[in-house]
Amino acid sequence: MARSSILDRFRPVGAPGPAGPVGVPSTDVPGYVTELVPVFAALAADIDESRSEVQDARQRAAAAVAQARADAAAEVARARREAAADRAAAAAAVTAAAAQDDTRVIASAREAAAAIGSSSTTRLPGVVREVVDRLLQDQLGRAR
Repeated sequence: MARSSILDRFRPVGAPGPAGPVGVPSTDVPGYVTELVPVFAALAADIDESRSEVQDARQRAAAAVAQARADAAAEVARARREAAADRAAAAAAVTAAAAQDDTRVIASAREAAAAIGSSSTTRLPGVVREVVDRLLQDQLGRAR
């Protein structure tokens, strides 16, 4: 058989017929132990090197995580500082826009007030004449 199985450890028992040897497990303990000891001995250096590399990788990973956490904390702190400055700049921009709007509205109101004032001044003699005429008509109408 090409592959080994646990059944291969038993000695073959004779076929039916006259009595033959009884099958018992054959243990070849010294055989495979003596075969594998040199293999594991040869691998010991590689296993130690692998353990060392794994330990180094863990240390590098821990350092990278610590650095990433520090970088993230610095980035958050910078963002908080910049957010305060950005809020102040936005508030200043809104205040400046409101001041410009107020200036424009005040100038427009002054122009409207001046127009009303000038139109009332030009209309005043006509209004006075009309009021006087009505008063005179009322007085003359009562006198008759």
